[in-house]
Amino acid sequence: MLYLRDVWVNWFEGEENGYNVCDFHEWRKDDFIELLDQVPVIKVESLLYHYIENDLSELPESLLSDVFQQSYIRKNNERSPLEYCFLATDGRGVIVIDTLGYKIPIRKSRVIPRQEKAVYEMVADVEATVYPFEDNQPIKEHHILSPEPTIMRGLTRKERQLKQLLFMALDQLYSSGNSAEIRYWFTECQPKKYIQIQSMEMDEAWEGLYREVKAGWSMKHELICERIIKGQPYFEKIWELEKGTHVN
Repeated sequence: MLYLRDVWVNWFEGEENGYNVCDFHEWRKDDFIELLDQVPVIKVESLLYHYIENDLSELPESLLSDVFQQSYIRKNNERSPLEYCFLATDGRGVIVIDTLGYKIPIRKSRVIPRQEKAVYEMVADVEATVYPFEDNQPIKEHHILSPEPTIMRGLTRKERQLKQLLFMALDQLYSSGNSAEIRYWFTECQPKKYIQIQSMEMDEAWEGLYREVKAGWSMKHELICERIIKGQPYFEKIWELEKGTHVN
């Protein structure tokens, strides 16, 4: 088995979408960074790699068996094994997984560029290990609280966080069933369509509003996000954390 030593990891917990497992250039000073003493490197087929990176479903039993207590972390000068922790790659992407003793990829991390390069060199002439697995989950459906990767593509970490905050606020708005408020926010995005919007049913206005904010991230998105969350302490706290301290 191949191993990588002294692996810096920045765990993102409970992330089902790989775009939220940030690359090294988006790591922040206040992220929780750990140093793993040793991690097994497993080259897998691209289908399984995508499944690991973009889902929170059970991992193949044979993979878990291969990596059982093969990773170590050093704390207080003691070298302790991690039950199911490993680095997976298909030769095009790299992700580190820690199941915290379960059978699903609860924690995920990227690696620093130097180690990513080392992994690609390490597995260049290695055949992918075939781990039979049954993807019994229904086809993954993206929705407003778990957007498609294309909706987040090209955005910085800060922009992704703010966009997800906006989507959370919009989802709450829709759940409220307040058609007048939905029409109001749609009108804020498209003031020239005021008369047309006022005659819309709630779902039609909602679809129009969602279409307006779905693509990209701009100052318009930022302004409507700031205004729509006003007076909601939980959302305002997230806004302050993203706007006040981070640049990426």
